[in-house]
Amino acid sequence: MSAPYILVLYYSRNGSTHEMARQIARGIEQAGLEARLRTVPAISTECEAVAPSIPESGALYASLDDLKHCSGLVLGSPTRFGNMAAPLKYFLDGTSNLWLTGALVGKPAGLFTSTASLHGGQESTLMSMMLPLLHHGMLITGLPYSESALLETSGGGTPYGASHHAGADGKRPLDEHEIALCRALGLRLANTAQQLENGRG
Repeated sequence: MSAPYILVLYYSRNGSTHEMARQIARGIEQAGLEARLRTVPAISTECEAVAPSIPESGALYASLDDLKHCSGLVLGSPTRFGNMAAPLKYFLDGTSNLWLTGALVGKPAGLFTSTASLHGGQESTLMSMMLPLLHHGMLITGLPYSESALLETSGGGTPYGASHHAGADGKRPLDEHEIALCRALGLRLANTAQQLENGRG
């Protein structure tokens, strides 16, 4: 049996969501677990447009086995009109076999997103990603207000998950509170996964 890991599964177009994934991974690793970063390919309306099987740069593409065998999941997407991006939804729509077998039941999950505008749908996007995870029977771990950055942030951060205000050009870097909340989410999820595993022991 392989060592336990937390799957950090995300889609990123301009790099903001990718950077959030990296910060979340740091929090996971702080708890002593492996953070496995995976992404999903872009989708196209053109039938002939096929993404390469291995991305040219960045994280590898996720497989259903990555999802099936994880000890926990952190799911991230930029906001598209208040919803998760289509490539991530396309991947999740293909997980019905995992749903039928209950492969994800009882595993912890967290969420993160980035938006172009401060009130551009962060919370609705987090909730759009939450719904399929609830159908899978996953246990949603948000961010409690005991995280002081949640009370001090002027950018991203919600009790539903980590978020980032990337700006209209997508180039605004994560601020100190957004970084702290990303790391806190990773640490909280990894600790929850370990506690659940010890309880099954």
